Amino acid sequence: MRSGGGEGSVTDRTGDDRSDNALADDDSAARAAARRARLRRGRTRGSWFTNEDGDSRLRLAWQSRRVRIGAAAGVVLLIALALTAWFSPIFAVRSVRIDGLHAVPEAQVLDALQVPDGLSMMRLDTTAMAERVAQLPKVRSVRVQREFPSSVQVTVVERVPVLFFDAPDGPHLLDSDSVEFAIEPPPDTVPKLVTDHPGGNDPVTKAAVAVMSAVPPSLGVGQVVARSVSDIALQLRDGRTVLWGGAGDSQRKAAVAVPLLTQPGNVFDVSSPNLATVK
Repeated sequence: MRSGGGEGSVTDRTGDDRSDNALADDDSAARAAARRARLRRGRTRGSWFTNEDGDSRLRLAWQSRRVRIGAAAGVVLLIALALTAWFSPIFAVRSVRIDGLHAVPEAQVLDALQVPDGLSMMRLDTTAMAERVAQLPKVRSVRVQREFPSSVQVTVVERVPVLFFDAPDGPHLLDSDSVEFAIEPPPDTVPKLVTDHPGGNDPVTKAAVAVMSAVPPSLGVGQVVARSVSDIALQLRDGRTVLWGGAGDSQRKAAVAVPLLTQPGNVFDVSSPNLATVK
């Protein structure tokens, strides 16, 4: 019985072992199948459709490609626009506006500008244009600007005479920079300079110009007599004389001269503005 029981036990254990092995094999097969299924799903989703955040990689890839395409198209468009603006007559100059002219004829400025016909605004050399206009004798400064799409703005500052002196070829006009810019009859309000060697490079002439640049028009100066850089006198149109001295401290002298001229007298000395006198 023990032998039979032992054999039965052996037989039973063998059967149990076979049953356990079969279950283990089934579990292994099931896990393997499940793993393969997960791997297939993972490859499908992870490789082609979703990233770790659950977003579509395919969609992101398409969006990135679309951005690159859009950027490239934008660059091409900008280049095309730049080339069009540079070469096309669409942006050619169609009008020129000039401000600040009083004594200078507009035709002279236009001739000096030499605006090219049909040339794009982008290719205009505004610096060279301004330099040509500045060569006109009566022009003190000039500014040339583009005004898109098709206009050029020119702003001129003319030279204004502050003195004139007589010469064999006619009256020479001097501006506040001591530049002789014209030989022509001066305006009635411009004083005459009387000195030994008048001219734009003469130190005495420059001193007289500096004085007149500080003198208010209300003084009514008719003539400036300059014997030296430190001996300048103003002869007023009403016959009175203002002894000015040198060009130094001219602003202070002008401030003193205006009220001093309200007093009776013929000669008003402001050469020392702190000790002004009347005779």
